[in-house]
Amino acid sequence: MDTNDAIALDGFLDEETVPGDLHGSTARFRLTVSPTDERTDEMILPCNVTDPALAHAVIHDLVPGDKLRVTGHLRLPRTPDEPMWLVVSTLAVLETAPLLSDPETVATAVLERYGPYVCWLDADTPDVEVFTATGAWVGTAPEPSAISELLEAFEQRQATNGD
Repeated sequence: MDTNDAIALDGFLDEETVPGDLHGSTARFRLTVSPTDERTDEMILPCNVTDPALAHAVIHDLVPGDKLRVTGHLRLPRTPDEPMWLVVSTLAVLETAPLLSDPETVATAVLERYGPYVCWLDADTPDVEVFTATGAWVGTAPEPSAISELLEAFEQRQATNGD
């Protein structure tokens, strides 16, 4: 393949990476890509790394939530039962995922990304704390189904204030 055909995508590591073979010389992961920060434009793209050195780094150094820039070639399906994936040739970590230090909190709470927003969902309460990816406070949604209303109101305030 011609190197001019390579594409570059930014996205968040969706879940734990996995070895692609028994020896760990290849790796697989899923990247959540949202080019417009609109939830409807978001996609989950399976990625495959065949370079052994890069595969080792992917398996041992990346954690879910890391923001990545991947470059590679898109492998389109040739038949309806084949998957589509990106064959990754280079990878850069743009932002590392926030570390959660309290193990008990980790077991009962989850961080979710919604485009440029981060939501803290705690199993002990229906409230959802929402921040921008830069850490600015957005607000508290009374329940997970109200997150979109909170984000819409926040974006309208930002547009009105010119921020």
